[in-house]
Amino acid sequence: DTRTELLREISDWAEDPHGKFIFWLNGVAGTGKSTISRTVARTFEGKGQLGASFFFKRGEGDRGNVSKFFTTIASQLAIKRPQVAPFIARTIGNDPTIVNKCSHEQFQKLIIQPLKEAPLHSSPLIVVIDALDECEQEQDVRSLIRILEQGKDVTSVQLRIFVTSRPELPIRLGFIKMSKETHHDVVLHEIQQGTIRRDLALYLHHELAMIRREHNLLGRTQLPSNWPGDETIQKLVEMAIPLFIFAATVCRFIADTTWNPKKTLAAVLEHQHEESNLEKTYLPILHQQIAGQTRKRTKDRLVAEFREIVGTIITLATPLSIMSIAELLRVPEDDVEIRLDSLHSVLSIPVDKEKPVRLLHLSFHDFLVDTEKVAGEFWVDEHEMHGKVAIKCLELMSQPDRLKQDMCMVQAPGTLREDIDNQTIGIALPPEVQYACQYWVHHLKKSKKPLPYQGAVQVFLEKHFLHWLEAMSLIERTAESVDAVRTLRSLFSTKSGKNSDLQSFLLDAESFLLKNWGIIEHAPLQTYISALTFAPERSVIRRQFHTQKPRWVRLQPKVQDWDAFLQTLEGHS
Repeated sequence: DTRTELLREISDWAEDPHGKFIFWLNGVAGTGKSTISRTVARTFEGKGQLGASFFFKRGEGDRGNVSKFFTTIASQLAIKRPQVAPFIARTIGNDPTIVNKCSHEQFQKLIIQPLKEAPLHSSPLIVVIDALDECEQEQDVRSLIRILEQGKDVTSVQLRIFVTSRPELPIRLGFIKMSKETHHDVVLHEIQQGTIRRDLALYLHHELAMIRREHNLLGRTQLPSNWPGDETIQKLVEMAIPLFIFAATVCRFIADTTWNPKKTLAAVLEHQHEESNLEKTYLPILHQQIAGQTRKRTKDRLVAEFREIVGTIITLATPLSIMSIAELLRVPEDDVEIRLDSLHSVLSIPVDKEKPVRLLHLSFHDFLVDTEKVAGEFWVDEHEMHGKVAIKCLELMSQPDRLKQDMCMVQAPGTLREDIDNQTIGIALPPEVQYACQYWVHHLKKSKKPLPYQGAVQVFLEKHFLHWLEAMSLIERTAESVDAVRTLRSLFSTKSGKNSDLQSFLLDAESFLLKNWGIIEHAPLQTYISALTFAPERSVIRRQFHTQKPRWVRLQPKVQDWDAFLQTLEGHS
C-alpha cells in the first residue's frame, strides 16, 4: 500500500473529537489527490462514517459547478443517515422550490438544520469533496468555501469535511480568510521526498510486474523475470517525483498491447531529461502518434488529425461518444477510432462507441493547451479550437432535418413537454445535436474573438431561432436559452465590426424569451403558436418568422412594442 502515513493522518483527524472541521489536501496537478479521495471515501464507507461525497469534474455537466452540489449531499445524507431523511423531506415539503434557491439557503435548510434536529450519535460523519479546483466558476468556489465553514457549528454529530484541490488562488484565499482553528492543511507535493519515492517505487514495481505477466501470457517473446530491473524503476521514480499521474500514465502506455513494452519503456526513458514532469509524462505518448513516419506530408496529416479530433475532445464542455464526435466533426467514425487507438493511456475510450470518451486526467488538457507550447507540433490553440467547435455546432444544427418545427412529430400544439417521452426526443435530437444546442454559445464565448463568427450566427438565428427554442425546451434547457441570448448580445456589442441587424434581432429575441419562456418551457410547440402570435407588430422575431405561425391565425394583436412588465426569470435579472 502507498500513502500509508497520509491515510493514517486523515483517519486520526476524522476520529479526533477535537480535530479541526476541514481537512484541506492540496497539491499540484498529478500528485494523486483524486486517488487519495477515492481511497478515503472507500475507507470511511467501510467504517460506516461516510456521509456523502462529491467529485467535481470540469466538463462533466452538473459535476462542473455547484448547481447540484447541496442537493446531492443532502440526498446522500438521507440515505447514509436515515434519521436525517424525515427532516430533509419536511424542508422540501414546506418549500418545494428550495432546490432552486441560493447555495447558502440550500446548505442551511437541506443539510445543517436537518443534522441539528435529527437524533444522531456523536460519531464521525465525513463529507468528501474532491477536485474543488475543477468547479468552473471562480465565484462558486469562493462562495462554497465560505458556506462550508458554517458547518462547524453542528454539534449533534462529529461533522468533518475532507477537501482536495490544486492550490489555485481563489481556493487559497478562501482558506486564508477562514480561521486557522477551522482547517488543517496538507500540501501533497511538499510531503517528504523519501516517502514519495518509496510510494512511487512500490506502485511501479507492482504495475510493471503485472504488465510483464500479462505480456508473457500472450505467448509473445517473453520478458525476463527481472524486467525492467531496479535501476530502470529508480529512473522512472526520479522522472515521476512528485507526480503520481506520471507513474499511472506511463504504466498504461507501456501496458498498451499495440506496442512492444520494451520499446515503449525505452521511448519514455528518452525523455528523462525534459524540463517539466508533464513533458516527461505526455511527450512519449504524443511522439508515438507519428513514430516511424518519414514523409513530412504524412506526419503533418497525422498531427492535423490529432489536433482536430483530440483538440475537440479536450475542448468539449461535456464528453461525447466516438459516434457523436464523428457526427459533430463530419468525419468517418473509423477516423476517430484510429486516431484514438493509441491514446488509451490518456483517454478513457469505451468499447461501446455510444458511450462518452473522457480525459483520464485534466493535466493532459493543460499540457496540450499550454501557451508555452510545450506540446510542440501537437499544441492546441484553445481559443481557436473553441471557435471551430462553435462553427461545427452551428453547421450540425443547420443540416437538413436536424432542427425543424415539431421535430418530435407530436402534431398537437398543446402537447406538454412532460408528455413527450425521452426516447422520442433522443431520436429527434441525438446526443451531438443536444450538445450543439446547449453549448454553441459557450464555445463562441470561450473563443475570445467572436466577431469573425457573427455572420454565421446571424444566418443560423434568422433561419433556426424558433427551432432552437423548441429544441431547448425538449431537452429541458429553456432557462439557459435566456442566458445564451444575453451572452450573444454582449459578445457582439463592440463598436468595431458591430452588426446592427444582428443586435436588433438579439434585443428582440431577449424580449421574446423573457415574455414567453415559461410557456415554451412547458409546451415546446407554443413557440410557434402563442409566443409568435402575441408578439408585438414591430417585433423582429414576428416579422422574421411570420410564415411559421399557424394558418388558422387570421388576426394578431396590434400591440406595437414589448411592454415594460416583462416576466423576470429568477437569476437572470
